[in-house]
Amino acid sequence: MNELSIEPGYLRILILKVRALLAKEENVMPETGGNPSDDASPEALQDWPGDLTREEIVEEFEGLNQDQHCELVALMWIGRGDAEPQEWADTLELANQRREGPTVDYLLGHPLVADYWVIGLEKLGHGSRVLEAGEY
Repeated sequence: MNELSIEPGYLRILILKVRALLAKEENVMPETGGNPSDDASPEALQDWPGDLTREEIVEEFEGLNQDQHCELVALMWIGRGDAEPQEWADTLELANQRREGPTVDYLLGHPLVADYWVIGLEKLGHGSRVLEAGEY
């Protein structure tokens, strides 16, 4: 059926963490002039060395099993329109068959992955309950 084995509260937190990570920009320090008071300062959403956000997400993915990885891939595909909710079982199987490298790298390679997960949840009929209450 269209059920997920990932605990809904956990999925909600994962969506929030991935959104926070993918909202960041590469850390770019402009050329400094002679006067520090009029130098531009970096933005708050820039990625800094030692920032654990990506590492935390990688650790989160390491705590999931292969079936759950496939669920996240299938959910993304449904959310972006590559598959329909009624094709859930086939989409899960396809995600399993196409698995080549680390799932986290594949998913984080899509800047809108968290949005696709939300759309996928809505298409499966779980959207608002997961995002608001952390339940299916």
